[in-house]
Order: sequence, then C-alpha cells, then structure tokens
Amino acid sequence: MTKIRNKEELMNNAKSPCDRKARKLALDSLETALEAADPRFIIRSKVKLKENLLTVYKHRFDLRKTKNIFVVGGGKASGFMAEALEAILQNHITDGILNVPRADAHYRTQRIKLRDAGHPVPDEAGVEGARRMLNLAGQADENDLIICLISGGGSSLMPLPRDEIPLQDLRIITELLLRSGATITEINTVRKHISNFKGGWLAKEAYPSTVVNLILSDVVGDPLDSIASGPTVPDSTTFQDSINVLRTYTLLEKTPQSIRKILLDGMEGRVLETPKAGDVAFRKVHNFIVGSNRSASLAAHNKLRNTGLNTLLLTSYMEGEARQVGRMFAAIIREIVTFGKPVQKPAGIVSGGETTVTVVGKGTGGRNQEIALGAALKMDRIESAVIASMNTDGIDGPTDAAGALMDGNTMLRSQERGLDAEEFLLHNDSYTFFSKLGDLIFTGSTGTNVGDISVIVVI
Repeated sequence: MTKIRNKEELMNNAKSPCDRKARKLALDSLETALEAADPRFIIRSKVKLKENLLTVYKHRFDLRKTKNIFVVGGGKASGFMAEALEAILQNHITDGILNVPRADAHYRTQRIKLRDAGHPVPDEAGVEGARRMLNLAGQADENDLIICLISGGGSSLMPLPRDEIPLQDLRIITELLLRSGATITEINTVRKHISNFKGGWLAKEAYPSTVVNLILSDVVGDPLDSIASGPTVPDSTTFQDSINVLRTYTLLEKTPQSIRKILLDGMEGRVLETPKAGDVAFRKVHNFIVGSNRSASLAAHNKLRNTGLNTLLLTSYMEGEARQVGRMFAAIIREIVTFGKPVQKPAGIVSGGETTVTVVGKGTGGRNQEIALGAALKMDRIESAVIASMNTDGIDGPTDAAGALMDGNTMLRSQERGLDAEEFLLHNDSYTFFSKLGDLIFTGSTGTNVGDISVIVVI
C-alpha cells in the first residue's frame, strides 16, 4: 500500500496537540483512500477465473470458446492492473501491449509488454505503442477476446494523431488545453477528434472480437466516453463541440493549423466523425467501471467515521477553479465552528473530483496545492482545523508533490517566515509556498489514479 512518505514531518509541523491530531486524522484518511484505489486490489476483487470461466462482476465469459486473449490499454494505473490480471489469467493471455508512464514503478509482467510513454504531454513512444495496440486489435477475430485496461492518464499515454497531424502539433494543443482551465471532459472532447485511437476507434478496429473494458475512472461522474478519451466507447461529442471548447478558452487561433483544419473539415462533414452509439462496432463491447473517485472517497469517509468523527461525504463531483474550491472549504469550516453545520464537531468531511487551475503566473503548483493555499487565506487563527488535498496518482500538476496540507495556523507560520500568501497565489506558486512551510504531501508515484480527494477535519 502506498504511504505518505513525509507523514511524520507533516504532523510535527502542527503548533498544538489538537492541530497534530487533526493532521493525523486527515492524513490517515487519505492513505485509506489510496489503499481503496490500489489497482491490484481492485482487479483481484472484480475479476475471477474458475474452471475456464472468466467472471467480471456478474458477467461470464467462457474461455473454452475463446481462441486468443489479447490485452491492450494504458494509463497511470494500467501497470498494476496488468500485473493483477496476468496473475489471474496466466497462460490464457496470448499477447498484450500497454503504455505506462515513463519513469514509473517497475512492474512484473511476462506476457503483457509494458511500454514507457510520455505524460502529460504525449511523445513518439506513446504513438508507437498505440499503433501497435491498434494493429493487435485488428488481428483479432470473432472468437477472440480483447481485454482493455484503461485508467486516468490514458489520453496522453495512448496518442495516435489523426491523418496528417504531426506529433509536435498534438503536443502544442495538449499544453494549451492543460493551461487553459478547461475541464478534463472538455480537453478530451478535443483529443477524441484529433485521434485515430480515441473516441471509439479502438473498438472499431477490434470488431468483431469481444471486448472487455476494465476502467479505473479519474473523471468526475465516470462518463465512459471521457475516461482516457473513450477508445472503446461510443463518442457522445462532435467536431462542433471540439471547436466550441477551443473558442470558449480563446484557443482556436493558437491551435496549430493541421489540427484546426481537421476540426473545421470535420464540422463541415469532410472528415469522418467518431463512431457513435448504434455503431455495430460496439455490439460486443462490455464496459466495467472497476474503481472510481467515489469508491476512494467513501473509503476515506469511512475511515474518519470509524475514528468517532461526525462525518459527511460532501461530493465526488467536485469541480471548479481550485482556489475558489479552497475558499469554499474554508467557509464550511467556519460554518462548523460557528453553527455546527453541516456536521457538528468533531467533524470530518470528504470531497472528491477534479478541479482546474487557470494558469496566469509563472510559479509552480498543482490543483490540490492551490486548493490548500486558497483555503489558508480564509482560515487565519482557526484552531484544530485542517484541510489536506491530494491527487491520488501522487503527482499534483507539474510537481513532485501529491498535494498539500494546511491548518488554521498556516497563515501565522507563513507570516513568521515573511511569506506573502496572496502574492504566491497570484503567481500560481503554491508549491513554493508550501515547500517553505514543509507542508507539501509526498507519496511518489502511486500507480493509480482516481482523481483528487480533499479531507476536512475540525476537532
């Protein structure tokens, strides 16, 4: 199980015994969320093999009638998913190819080949891996089974630019979208329409084989066609939707010409749309959400409840600008302290989802660090109250931290060090701010990804 590496240091930063206790409770619950999101545990609990009968939930697949089993996919959790699946199926697997994040943990597989690829910006290794997956799927016939292992990060890790789009142009649009403040669903709307792999194209190539898609969701609400940009799922979006996203974030004129041409031609009907619901390609596709932000958030919530706190799972649909979400969390704490609502002290509240950061400064940070900094500015001198927020993949934005923790004395400690919290927030420099306080959360790469989880504790 992945642990928070600097947990003791984070607890020692407390100014009082009550703050220390609140910090420990919050960090314990985050570790429990990571345990619940462990892909190995998830696959072992959801996928069973007994006497040539493969069971996923209540669906059964008779392997005596299956000629070949191919495994494809990608994402931040796909390496551990592959390990667990291979341990279950063993020699039943004919061949497999997955793209995993470069410099990630070293996984132990024999029949499934794991290829290092770039994330969050796609690279040539990712393109080659996606091309090989598509070729492998194209070899399958009606008596074959393709198992797709899909998790968050798959959109970047399985790039295959459409038509004549150069990889460099794909990299440019990815970076523009990631910095724009667009939601992951909006980003993936564009990605699907400039790919020969995403948006249902993998399923199109795999037909008429049977496809079992095991999905670890990092997208709010678990929309199948948005998770890893839905390579085996009917696409509910259009070229027009892609253009609308770019216009909303004033990116259309900055978009490389090759991409703009594909999208505009598609909108005019000169380029084929992504496969839609009703397409024959999806008749033998079975999609299973095996893990999600809600299941991890619920585990964190139950951990707090079992320690005797009055608890609330606020939402697993958390979205919006990160600093504003942080201010909302601070407002909830003030409501608890003043009125005992929405739950009385001692209180524990969990919120999951994925916020956004509109980058305007030149600092370093991530969504969860900016949540914590936004909250700190509204929580000065509130005793025994903590907010800890982290990305379950262990990488918050372009940093080596998973997130950050703050309490009612964060502003006091920063002022003692001569730090101007407002200035750090203005420059999107939350990483530097919390680094100077020693309140960044470090886990290293976790090998999973179900989005972000924030924990509020008031004792």
